[in-house]
Amino acid sequence: MPMSEPIRVAFVCVQNAGRSQMSTAFAERERAERDLEDDVEILTGGTHPAEHVHEEVVEIMREAGFDLSDRVPKEISDAELASCDYVATMGCSTLSLDAETDVRDWDLDDPDDQDLDAVRAIRDDIEERVQALFDEVEAALAEQRVSS
Repeated sequence: MPMSEPIRVAFVCVQNAGRSQMSTAFAERERAERDLEDDVEILTGGTHPAEHVHEEVVEIMREAGFDLSDRVPKEISDAELASCDYVATMGCSTLSLDAETDVRDWDLDDPDDQDLDAVRAIRDDIEERVQALFDEVEAALAEQRVSS
């Protein structure tokens, strides 16, 4: 039974061309695998979006079974972020949102222009962080269902 309002989760970095795109892809997979499509909305964006997703990110995500080649970095507004329950920033944020939003700074290295092994390590770190975040989201949803 879906919640009346989905939990909103955002992944944000400056260019929306690397870390936040990887996070979003893993989050979309987690949402589908956990059957939470009706309960979780995923947003992504950047404060100064790039023109395209970094080539090295597209390549290493392809290795993991994701095609990010058609994704386009976009801007995300303060209003969109303020409407979120969880916001994960990638280590490059100066966000100051109200106390209602759970903001986490993941402090990840920028994959742009790094060698593929370094980008793989960033990818794997992101995958673990997204899984842990979805464990929390799933627990929060279960608690809300019990309470209602």
